[in-house]
Order: sequence, then structure tokens, then C-alpha cells
Amino acid sequence: MCNKFQPPAPAPETPHYRGRFAPSPTGALHFGSLIAALASCLDARAHGGEWLVRMEDVDAERNVPGAADEILRTLEAFGFAWDGEVLWQSTRDDAYAAALAELVAAGLAYPCACSRKEIAARTTRPAIDGGLIYPGTCRNGLAPGAAARAWRLRVDQAPLAFVDRLQGEVAQQLEDAVGDFVLRRADGLFAYQLAVVVDDHFQGITDVVRGADLLASTPRQVWLQRCLGYPTPRYAHLPVATNAAGEKWSKQTLAPALECGKAAAELVRALAFLGQPVPFELGRATVAEVWNWAFAHWSFAAVPRQAAISAPAAP
Repeated sequence: MCNKFQPPAPAPETPHYRGRFAPSPTGALHFGSLIAALASCLDARAHGGEWLVRMEDVDAERNVPGAADEILRTLEAFGFAWDGEVLWQSTRDDAYAAALAELVAAGLAYPCACSRKEIAARTTRPAIDGGLIYPGTCRNGLAPGAAARAWRLRVDQAPLAFVDRLQGEVAQQLEDAVGDFVLRRADGLFAYQLAVVVDDHFQGITDVVRGADLLASTPRQVWLQRCLGYPTPRYAHLPVATNAAGEKWSKQTLAPALECGKAAAELVRALAFLGQPVPFELGRATVAEVWNWAFAHWSFAAVPRQAAISAPAAP
């Protein structure tokens, strides 16, 4: 935990705000990561709340050796101070297994024997996240001689709606949007949707501030929360930064890694992206001065209500 730049303590609200930043160690942090980290941290501090860091390393096949340590070093160099210890999803398999067992016992989750090739042979309907909608082949039991490959959660056709603090009302019919979705994969790894829901509940997260690229998956998480009897956090999905081609800045689109030597300038750039009225002189400030200004002037109301915005030029 780094304690470099802590904000003045405003009067706490009830219930106590708990936010988080949850990167995946699949590469270095980039400008899009910084936007999510900065907005989630400032929103937590503005509410007198806690801000946690969780390393979402549950997908072991995609993890890059050394990336997690580099992410934490970068956050420290950029002046972030988090509360408590970092939670590592790779240590949480027992908790995910217990949640899956609870869903199975309640008749809400079931084994699935379908391969991707078999699913593609039975449906061509695209899912909202780019895959294919599961056609429900194993919903009523495995075919004779079939062996379970994965575990899925049952969904229904009832519209699921929630109000996002930035994007407004979001409604989705899960059966038409994704179908019964995977909780444990064929390779034995637990799926992101289950892990993030179990961990948000375990950590007492009240508010999730993250990129709008995750907006489409949020109804699945709300459904899971309801199935497990968990409270639903408040959500705020920030505009994602896009490159000149209109693609979201990400590791897949070769977003450049954050440079610790340019931390102050990158923080100012991120504040401007988030609609904050940064003064010209802040461009010459130190990291500590940028944080002091941000703590004093953060305005959630100024954050653009868009799903994507072109990233400003790098310093």
C-alpha cells in the first residue's frame, strides 16, 4: 500500500462508500486504465470513502509475468494511495467454488457439454459481447454419454434494468442478449462474471466506477447478485478513450504504456478527459500538486455522459 498523497478527510456518508480499481495483469497500464483508476479514486475520496485495489488475475492463461508488480509500481509512481492490502483473485478459488455450489444447489446453474464449435453449429445469433448466444442445448440435462465441460447460469426473458450514474437507465433481456452464461469454463478456470461479483460482495464494494466497455456485461453481474442474494452496487460507466481509428485504447489496440516520468502530465490529461476544468498552470505542476488540485476540485457532474471519447494528445 502506498500512502503518498492522501486527500483531506471530508465528512463520511452513510452507507460508507467503498470503491475499487481492478486491473488485469495482462500488460502495462495505459491511458484508458488511468482514466478508470483516477475517476474511481477521486469519486471514493469525494464521498469520504475507501478505495481498494484488486488484481483480477483469475484468467491465468492471459496473465503476463511481472505485469501485476509493474501495475502496482506504476500506480505508486502516479501518486495513488489505496486502502488495505491488494486482493488477488488467484487466491480466491475456494470462494468462487462455494458460490457456484450454492447456485447449483438452488437449481440455478447447470453443467454444459457444448464446445464452441457445437454452439456455432446450432446458432448464428450474435451475443451483445461479440460471441454467440447460447442456444440452451444442455439446459434440461446433458445428452446421454455427454460429459460436462463448463457450468452455466440460467437466465430468463424478463427485462433487467438498472440506472447508471453516467449512462442513465440500462435495460437488457439476458436470454436475448447472451443466453445462459458461463460461470466455470471448460478449462476449469472461473469466469470473470462470477469472480467479480463474488469479490465485490466480499470486499463490501458499494460503488463501481469503470469504463463503458463493461456496461454490456453489467446486467449479467446484477443477475448473479440477485441469484446469490447480494446487494447491487451503484454503477458509473465512464467514457472510454479511443484512438485515431475510433478503437478503444487497450492492450489489444497497442495502447502505449504509461510513463512514470510523465505522471503529472498524464494525470492532468486524464482530468481533462474526465471533463474537469484544469487550469493552464496545472500543466507545470508536480504529481503532489495535481492530486491536491484534483481532491479540491473533483466534480462528478462534469464527467461526460458519453460511451467513448477520442483521447487527447499525449504529453
